[in-house]
Amino acid sequence: MKSINLWIKRLDEIRQNWLERNAIIVSLLAGMGIIGALLTPRGPITTVQAIVWMVLAGLVGFGVGLVTKSRWSVIFSPVVFGLVFELTRIGVDGPTVDLIRPGSTYGIIAFIVGRFIPGLIVILPLTLGVVFGGWLGSRYYQTSPFSPGPVSCSITGLGAIGVIALAVLIAMPAGTSPILNSEGEKLAGSIAELKTVKIGDKKQVLMIRGRNSDNPVLLYLAGGPGGTDLGAMRKADTGLEGNFVVVTWDQRGTGKSYSALDPAETLTLERVVDDTLEVTNYLRNRFNEEKIFLVGNSWGTIPGTLAVKERPELFHAYIGAGQMVSPKETDKMFYEDTLEWAESAGKDGLVSRLENNGTPPYENILFYEPAISYEHQWNTNPGRDPSTELPNNLFVSENSFMDKSNGMRGFLDVFSILYPKIQEVDFRVDVLSLEVPVYMVMGKYEARGRETLAREWFELLEAPTKELIEFDNSGHRPHFEEPGKFGRLMKGITDDTYERI
Repeated sequence: MKSINLWIKRLDEIRQNWLERNAIIVSLLAGMGIIGALLTPRGPITTVQAIVWMVLAGLVGFGVGLVTKSRWSVIFSPVVFGLVFELTRIGVDGPTVDLIRPGSTYGIIAFIVGRFIPGLIVILPLTLGVVFGGWLGSRYYQTSPFSPGPVSCSITGLGAIGVIALAVLIAMPAGTSPILNSEGEKLAGSIAELKTVKIGDKKQVLMIRGRNSDNPVLLYLAGGPGGTDLGAMRKADTGLEGNFVVVTWDQRGTGKSYSALDPAETLTLERVVDDTLEVTNYLRNRFNEEKIFLVGNSWGTIPGTLAVKERPELFHAYIGAGQMVSPKETDKMFYEDTLEWAESAGKDGLVSRLENNGTPPYENILFYEPAISYEHQWNTNPGRDPSTELPNNLFVSENSFMDKSNGMRGFLDVFSILYPKIQEVDFRVDVLSLEVPVYMVMGKYEARGRETLAREWFELLEAPTKELIEFDNSGHRPHFEEPGKFGRLMKGITDDTYERI
């Protein structure tokens, strides 16, 4: 008891000494900001990081509340922490950590997933800790300004409930449901798992599903750069699981693999191609297959095509859905089509933005928003299913709370890092032959900027066999917009090309 009384007396001395009190407060908050920015420069990314951040912020806030004498510390604490954190992480790349740009939709999304949600994880427990620390001090110092009233008790109670609810939400585990038989039991011989694999010295996540683990393996590369299609594969009944072991890969920096993003400067097209080949070899070895099938969509067709060109002996066939050929030329056509539509529709604000930005490519990645994000308004597609697209496809059991946030963070950050590095890609010049059967799946409502170039490349391409298949009710994502038809197509491709060892 004597030691406790001495401690209380010392605490009172600190409270009465303005300089010492504020030096301790600033040291606690600045220390948390510096250490946090050095260890997690993008803020909490994983579930473990988020929980640790909440506990640490609560403890630091509690310490600040014990030594402070002012209600202003509730505001002062997050301001000091935020300022130090932001200054310490200067130099980290990506829209979600760059200057806030509220003037664009992409900028608003970047703020929400890059600062608001991570800030909520830290600031809410920090503020609550300050209040509880002050209240504890008020038990011994009746003049303490933290003496609670009915209103402050109610607000603090709601805050505590919010912190607990947030922690529970964050801690809820992700998982992919087992494949069941007609009796509702796990199907014998099936496989359904989320697998973390070290690819290119970075932990990356694969969703692996199939009704028979002895079936041929299909690796799927999602669009973007920065997109995740785990949820799309689960939401769209493609029928693939019956005939393949379907592997949906969250590439480095995307979705469940967002934590593998840094160092950002090492994320290049060459690295993604190497990662694709490394994933391919992992799957070949694990499932005892000499070759696998490779399916790419949109951006995924770029590393997919280059991986097949580099190591054709690893693949039964290449299937490009929504094939990309030259991103630079595609974007120029999109710009032209969007501008024409905006002028005819009287969208004067959009016209001004487009004309001010000029023709792509752009150095500022946010300039791409007005040029490419209005596609579904000037290019209608009756088969489009928004539930299989970002952000809707994030809301599946395979994604934890942090994965859902990271899905959007990854889309913005990876796009900003990789897209400028692929501007000189043009398969009409770079890839004129592939040594495997090639199947190009194109939607009837594909945008001109992709369709024209894809048809040109297809005519130039030499391959053992090649086939262009058009889906009548699809646009850029025919495999998800007409999933049954795509499943039947893939079954036919398997029958034509698969050789079991």
